[in-house]
Amino acid sequence: MSMMRKQFLQSYQTALDVEVGAASPHKLVLMLFDGAIQAIRQARIHIGNGNIAEKGRLIGKAIAIVDEGLRSCLSTEAGGELAANLEDLYEYCTLRLLEANLHNNLPYLQEVEGLLGELRSAWAEISPQQAMMEGTAPPARQGMNYGAA
Repeated sequence: MSMMRKQFLQSYQTALDVEVGAASPHKLVLMLFDGAIQAIRQARIHIGNGNIAEKGRLIGKAIAIVDEGLRSCLSTEAGGELAANLEDLYEYCTLRLLEANLHNNLPYLQEVEGLLGELRSAWAEISPQQAMMEGTAPPARQGMNYGAA
């Protein structure tokens, strides 16, 4: 890795750490959606270029964001049916991502990207206060770090 690339990645990680540290729980969920979608988009490019190792790393990152980030933030007690439905959808997305990784399946990646994009748009439309009341927002701070894409 070149010195310039290493410095860029360190600067990016520092900026990301600052943004995460200052973000509201509502904003953190938006960032999780963005990170998963970005990883899926990049994985699609790597499938096209035949870079299977990088494709696998990026799909693994997307799976971690969906499972350890989005899915783990749900409270079925507070969020009721909505949270339960989201949990099922996140599980479906994870399974599709696994299948996409195993078979280099672009349509599965596009499907999950579309689903997460729709959820992200809907999440962006609600207020942070409404998210907390419905039990679909994460706790104030999580110690998750998914790194640079």
